[in-house]
Amino acid sequence: MTTQESPPHRQIRAAYTAGTVTVYQAYAPALGLPAARDGRFPPAWERGRMTWVKPSFLWMMYRCGWATKPDQETVLAVEITREGFAWALERACLSHHDPDRYADAADWRATLRRSPARVQWDPERDLHLRPLPHRSLQLGLHGEASRRYADEWITGITDVTPLAHEIRALVRARRTEEAARLLPVERPYPAPASPVL
Repeated sequence: MTTQESPPHRQIRAAYTAGTVTVYQAYAPALGLPAARDGRFPPAWERGRMTWVKPSFLWMMYRCGWATKPDQETVLAVEITREGFAWALERACLSHHDPDRYADAADWRATLRRSPARVQWDPERDLHLRPLPHRSLQLGLHGEASRRYADEWITGITDVTPLAHEIRALVRARRTEEAARLLPVERPYPAPASPVL
């Protein structure tokens, strides 16, 4: 009998193809629905502000409360190019000071100011949205990265709110095996070499 190995403490797991990787975001319907309809963010989407993308569907469900939190009622699966994802990861800085990766706090702050992307590692979630021992990636994009994300990297946007509601209903009905079968298939992602990964 074999036992399933637990994932590494930090690992990007995502749904991806040869050319794209899927990340998730949640928005108010006024912004999320036009984005899904048109396959791009509407003019109201602010390219100058920080935006966070999440390759983990369940972490997104934790963050948006299964699409029930105010201004997060529309969950989008955003397909972006793997080249764009790699560009952001290669230029990212950790969102918090880690003495094992940065010589001192001042060095980290200077790097953070220069970086167009930020990496944050948060506990992955199970179907009940309870924290798991391993971490899931959040990628923050701002400045050049945010603009590239919106205008160059997106290849498709899908409204997955109905899927979120369906999975949540199955979990609440204690039909977790059925719920698990509906989850997007997320595999370890072959990320580029980066000091933040």
